[in-house]
Amino acid sequence: MCGIVGYIGGGKALPVLLEGLKRLEYRGYDSAGVALVKDGRLVVKKKAGKVSDLEQLLQGQDLDSGLGIGHTRWATHGEPSDLNAHPHVDCSGTIALIHNGIIENYATIKKKLIQDGHVIKTATDTEVLVHLIEEMLKKTGDLCTAVRYALLEVEGTFGILVISQKEPDKIIAARRGSPIVIGLGEGQNYIASDASALVEHTRQVVYLNDDEIACITKEACTIKTIRDQEVVKQVEQITLSLAQIEKGGYDHFMLKEIYEQPESILNCLRGRLRVEEGDAHLGGLLPVMDRLVNAKRIIITACGTSWHAALAGKYMLEQMARIPVEVDYASEFRYRSPVIGPEDVLFVISQSGETADTLGALREAKQKGAAALGIVNVVGSTIPRETEAGIYIHAGPEIGVASTKAFTSQIAGLALISIMLARRKGMGQTRGRVLAGELATIPEKVKKVLELDQQIKQLAEEFKNVRNFLYLGRGSNFPTALEGALKLKEISYVHAEGYPAAEMKHGPIALIDENMPVVVVAPKDALYSKVISNIQEVRARKGRVIAIANEDDHEIDSLAEFVIRVPRTVSYFGPIVNVVPLQLLAYHMAVARGCNVDQPRNLAKSVTVE
Repeated sequence: MCGIVGYIGGGKALPVLLEGLKRLEYRGYDSAGVALVKDGRLVVKKKAGKVSDLEQLLQGQDLDSGLGIGHTRWATHGEPSDLNAHPHVDCSGTIALIHNGIIENYATIKKKLIQDGHVIKTATDTEVLVHLIEEMLKKTGDLCTAVRYALLEVEGTFGILVISQKEPDKIIAARRGSPIVIGLGEGQNYIASDASALVEHTRQVVYLNDDEIACITKEACTIKTIRDQEVVKQVEQITLSLAQIEKGGYDHFMLKEIYEQPESILNCLRGRLRVEEGDAHLGGLLPVMDRLVNAKRIIITACGTSWHAALAGKYMLEQMARIPVEVDYASEFRYRSPVIGPEDVLFVISQSGETADTLGALREAKQKGAAALGIVNVVGSTIPRETEAGIYIHAGPEIGVASTKAFTSQIAGLALISIMLARRKGMGQTRGRVLAGELATIPEKVKKVLELDQQIKQLAEEFKNVRNFLYLGRGSNFPTALEGALKLKEISYVHAEGYPAAEMKHGPIALIDENMPVVVVAPKDALYSKVISNIQEVRARKGRVIAIANEDDHEIDSLAEFVIRVPRTVSYFGPIVNVVPLQLLAYHMAVARGCNVDQPRNLAKSVTVE
């Protein structure tokens, strides 16, 4: 979750570190800090709050150095504070370490270190690691070896950078479960937890795999496993552009990314959707096509918004391809000893490709012999490297913590998979053309929904002081209701619950009164009459109905207090169109309530810890 950046070279480290931390702040913003080696001395500066607070602390200080590491924190162990902020240092004050992850056996290590005379000052799990490295350095005399020996004793996850004033010509990097990418330059090298922090400086990168350690100087990068085996890495090119990770004139990244959805969905479909053939071509799945077509069952596992996309995918895959589909929370999957085997296919969905729980589910399925496939946005991330096959959704960088364009592109990707499998399992070309043709219209329909922005902004002003919302949907729009409620919770801190509309009478109806706004996703599909009945039940209890309805639906005018009209599409693809007004509603509610849209409290973009 935390952001990590490092620099070594002939230039000035501090500007690189601060700019990198700003680009990584979506990964955590509880505190920030830097460590540099200046004039043979380790200098550590850290501050609770955002990177801007750290930057203010550093103003006017002489910190010119060609070697440094920086960190922006999402707190796990220990509250956000100056003391608990990274970097952490050893007893001698000569070694500094920054860390993303969780040291699960830190209590055991801490007890032994205290017995050996170490003084632990913070409430973090991370600090024990820098003291453990200090202890190992006494035995080895070499920083890289000391880090390697220390990591052999660690249980848990880590992406770390380590520097020492005694070896001011190197940075040590290592990973297990938390991403590390090394950017290669001329006479200077860069390290980060995300390529977005490097794109301004270099396009050439190498990615560390789990249990690999790198010794980085300004001229070279040597990589081994933590068990001292040499590793040869292929240098990769990053295609991410600086313009892609800037706001581009929008007030917030989230709003920019909502407005990018027509393009991001089109990018997911481009070159894959074959309208005339009524088919889809996904080269990334060709190596496992036989296993997919003959699968007895498909399991989709994910977390948060990606889980909602998975649930929308279940409706498409089952109804189009007639394959049984289960959707599982990745955080629960491996802890219930899942019944899964060689006849099953597991899809894991993750925007970042680094989600810890999703990676755990993937590894569990692989161990049990299932085909393990990925649906991922970030190229070069861990999940694509560990799955047998899969697809990228090509949504582009998503910086806003609350996911928007990744969600709609994930559903678009699942729609492509559904059409492709359906055709191979007997769906005719005529039906395929209808579905492929309709899917091809979705980007334009989303563009039309975005024209409702001002109407939705006015709606947010109407409800900005409300403390509770209920979101209802049926069939494939039940996931839409879940996602709409999640967005409102995430960024405006308004309590909201998503429910299948028919389940309302089994409990939630008790909450409805004249103060309860109820958002109902009510497209004119096969379940429309059922949803209308549910709206009547809300009205009978004086609930305030906000309807997401089709442009040609006038029946609903007399039933809803507010109607947001969206273009009609087939039910399979409805969630892509119908969720957009709910994203805008959450956004404008958050702005109206004075919330930090792009950096909501307690959240981070990439959840790399359990």
